[in-house]
Amino acid sequence: AHLVESGGGLVQAGGSLRLSCTTSGSIFNINIMGWYRQAPGKERELVAAIASGSSTTYADSVKGRFSISRDSAKNALVLQIDSLRPEDTAIYYCTATQGEDYTDLVRGSWGQGTQVTVSS
Repeated sequence: AHLVESGGGLVQAGGSLRLSCTTSGSIFNINIMGWYRQAPGKERELVAAIASGSSTTYADSVKGRFSISRDSAKNALVLQIDSLRPEDTAIYYCTATQGEDYTDLVRGSWGQGTQVTVSS
């Protein structure tokens, strides 16, 4: 599958962004979609993920501020980010997998990423 992210940008702390991910190509039987992020000098981190049955998981650092949603018919994904903090600054990647576990996202399809920068 080919994934394309959009919606990143520069925002002040406390602000909001809405990241979107659209898919094309071999998108049959996608089970789980999610968002990873990677900040300079840090390891890649799973931020949020959603399965086809709408169950979700979030990193502890974003709970209550980030919300993931999915249009299964379109295999599109949205990440609503509120109350942004400087430590949220990172490249955000959309991922998708046919696998059964959130950990399968790492070995799935990835987008090119969208930069989110939060100023203090």
